Amino acid sequence: MEIQAVPGRLETYACDALILSLFEGGTLPSAIQTVDAALDGAISDLMGADFSGKAGQVIVHYTRGAIPAKRIILVGLGQAEAFTVEAARRAAAAGILRARELKVEHAASIAHGSGAGGLAIEVAAQAVTEGSLLALYRWNGYKSGETPAELPTWLDVLILDEHDTRASAGIQAGQAIAAGVVLARELVNQPPNVCSPAYLAEAARKMAESSGLGCTILEREAMAELKMGALLGVAQGSDQPPQFIILEHNAGQDALPTVVLVGKGVTFDTGGYDIKTADGMSTMKGDMGGGAAVIGAMKAIAGLKLPLHVVGLVPAADNMISGHAYRPSDVLTASNGVTIEIISTDAEGRLLLADALVYAGRYQPSAVVDIATLTGSCVTALGANVAAGLFSTDDRLRDVLMGAASETAEKLWPLPLFPEYDKLIEATSADIKNSGGARGGVGTSAMFLKHFTDYPAWAHIDMASMMFDQPDNPYVPKGATGYGVRLLTEFVRRWTA
Repeated sequence: MEIQAVPGRLETYACDALILSLFEGGTLPSAIQTVDAALDGAISDLMGADFSGKAGQVIVHYTRGAIPAKRIILVGLGQAEAFTVEAARRAAAAGILRARELKVEHAASIAHGSGAGGLAIEVAAQAVTEGSLLALYRWNGYKSGETPAELPTWLDVLILDEHDTRASAGIQAGQAIAAGVVLARELVNQPPNVCSPAYLAEAARKMAESSGLGCTILEREAMAELKMGALLGVAQGSDQPPQFIILEHNAGQDALPTVVLVGKGVTFDTGGYDIKTADGMSTMKGDMGGGAAVIGAMKAIAGLKLPLHVVGLVPAADNMISGHAYRPSDVLTASNGVTIEIISTDAEGRLLLADALVYAGRYQPSAVVDIATLTGSCVTALGANVAAGLFSTDDRLRDVLMGAASETAEKLWPLPLFPEYDKLIEATSADIKNSGGARGGVGTSAMFLKHFTDYPAWAHIDMASMMFDQPDNPYVPKGATGYGVRLLTEFVRRWTA
């Protein structure tokens, strides 16, 4: 769908559907009053009878030639005092989905919340763009037959001043970010017989080429030279060779601060010899959701041309069972020399991240953030589809990430790095063990990762419950959510602000 900012008055603009929004129990804004007058009070009548303005409520009114727009799609914004940019995204999503149901080709919309809602026009335009594009995403997979038509074909965001470029800037930002989310969703939605480590690496390479990013893919031999024994230990059970994906934005610009984003890329997780149940394995094609988030965020960061040196690292491997697979009681040596006793072969993601976090240190980063579908314990702690857990060694880094989470509504909840967690991963046969047991599992996994960070500002995001399905969110269709792309992108936007 094409989106552009267009100057025009609501009551004279010609389109198939005009998307408007109102607060619950509020009065009509002046711009909508003119539409209401042209419709002989039809909107006022709806407000008094069938439409309350409750968040997510949608109603359609056919104009019958009273104004050039063929129909009005009226969307509720909820209570004015509770309004946020997330409400604007959801309103845009609800409106555009109704337009698609009506087979609208040309839609126009106000920038929800830019008036009475108090949002800057650039922020509101970005929210409309993100909410609309992400709501219209559909995963058709490998179904036979015709692909459903992509409707609406274009969306005009109506503005008053033709010389005001702020809305266009917001639209461009929203398009870049939505493209990153869609890429992440596409990768996570792929079946595991398609999305192997090599497929993930090739997708990253193609994205980098089209986005102007640097891209290097390390093969098994290069990883062995770097002594990435933790990553290679997980990968040795699979017929699919591991890949270590390196993406760079503004490579070679030494004067810029460096941020490193690290994403877990386990393209399928059987649990290894500590095999998962059938139910536990059913969503494990998405165990590379953190890696997909980093790849998608790097696409968005390139599109936004952010003034930082940003590195994305994605260690990719399968966790399979074979005569070559690693076993409980094995001892692996990570690339910083730390030895790891294997307690559970199903605690494999932290082993990939260990070597990637060591590798991140070579960039002398001002901050490192890793993101991973790491532990079921985090789901138990915070609930499914609610929030990701956040651990950080630096208060400023934590606060910037929390601000980004608030702006994007990709929720985080801070959790502690208590020293007691370190005691739980003391090993008999090695420096540390890769599991501290079910109790305290989310904390011990974070403390395990800390052993591979030698930089002061590091954060770990456990997004285990966030990779699939958010049924109450209109801009997240069934399937992969793309969680983390908007969060990481907004974090990078804020890091040096």
